[in-house]
Amino acid sequence: MSHAGRRHYSLEFLAAGRAGSSAPGNSPCLRPENMVHQMMPTKINPAPRASSNSSVMDRLLACVSVAGIVGVLAACGSTPLAVPAAPSTMPAAQHTQATVPAEVAGVIARAKSRWIAVPWTDLPGFEEDALFEAWNAWLKSCERPVAPFAALCAEVRRLSIGSPEEQRAWMLARLQPYRVESAQGKSTGMLTAYFEPVLEGSRNAGAGAGVPLYQPPLSLAQRKPWYTRQEIDTLPEAQAALQGRAIAYLADPIDALVLQIQGSGRIRMTQADGSKTWVRLAYAGTNDQPYRSVGRWLLDQGLVRDASWPGIKTWLAQNPQRQQELLWSNPRMVFFKEEVLSELDAAFGPRGAQGVALTPGRSIAVDPGSIPYGTPVWLASSGAQVNLQKLVLAQDTGSAITGAVRADYFAGWGAQAGELAGRLHQPLQLWVLWPK
Repeated sequence: MSHAGRRHYSLEFLAAGRAGSSAPGNSPCLRPENMVHQMMPTKINPAPRASSNSSVMDRLLACVSVAGIVGVLAACGSTPLAVPAAPSTMPAAQHTQATVPAEVAGVIARAKSRWIAVPWTDLPGFEEDALFEAWNAWLKSCERPVAPFAALCAEVRRLSIGSPEEQRAWMLARLQPYRVESAQGKSTGMLTAYFEPVLEGSRNAGAGAGVPLYQPPLSLAQRKPWYTRQEIDTLPEAQAALQGRAIAYLADPIDALVLQIQGSGRIRMTQADGSKTWVRLAYAGTNDQPYRSVGRWLLDQGLVRDASWPGIKTWLAQNPQRQQELLWSNPRMVFFKEEVLSELDAAFGPRGAQGVALTPGRSIAVDPGSIPYGTPVWLASSGAQVNLQKLVLAQDTGSAITGAVRADYFAGWGAQAGELAGRLHQPLQLWVLWPK
């Protein structure tokens, strides 16, 4: 979902958002730009646990466990799977081709990083991770495999019913861990998070639902950059170009901004006949205007000290007359397309830049100049919000996700994921797991 509309930064996804990624558009849905990330220093407090008061969302979250059933079978006494001694012949890679880096004496050079070969014992928590959860994300990557991982996908699929011990043994036999560093040897970077908002919307404008979310205008490619957010709200010619292009209407313009920053969202849509249907609005383009953080705008003017979403909403509640001014401080507008949200789709996130659906807690956005899409990565991060030591897959990117040791953690969807995405900003270490 490459954040083209999304910006996550732990402390303020407003200030941070994925409003426009610079990814070259590798996914079939142009999502490689869906979300952007942008961190800014703000007050950080432990995020409270958000309660779930929606039975519909409970069912959606339950779908995640359905997706993990295959992995859970590992605990049910499956027949031991043999771990091959050497990789099979590599088939032609499908879809996006990852550049295989050159190795020199245990060091692999990438465009924006270098990898240093290390023993498995260097990976903190490797023996404790519930690998079957990550296997679901790995299976997704195998839907659009890239070299050199395409050669391993048949074994990855077979091991989806293997035990954790078999999965771990296979990794030890097949993969070599490399510590990710900058060219200057710095191995500690920054971890932020992003999420998929869950909102109420209406097919038609009306009382309590007057904020439109648009499809791309037909003239988008003819004018670069397109009109700014303020011009869209005020110029008759911009409004005429968007006539009939609204997909949905929300009640809160700040919710609409959050959705644009994150690049994708789940909408419980009230149809014209009064029925309600879950849909996903996915990133479909921007007006090519620069992204400006509304949180940064508030901080620069000395209006707030806490630029997290809660802090921004508190300020707006006290200064409702300045809401339009705040919104117009960010000239970027994100456009969407509607996707069906089936029960299976609801178990995963939107598609990332690799072109596969993201897995909550197991997908990350990276700088592809440092880590290629489809690469399994060991992630370690400790801080005020979370302590993570786990296997994840590099499946997305974003314009603010740049540098050697930099990742944006897909937290999932809904209020609790939003709390984490709005506040997570802590040190990070990464190890890529590359085929031997």
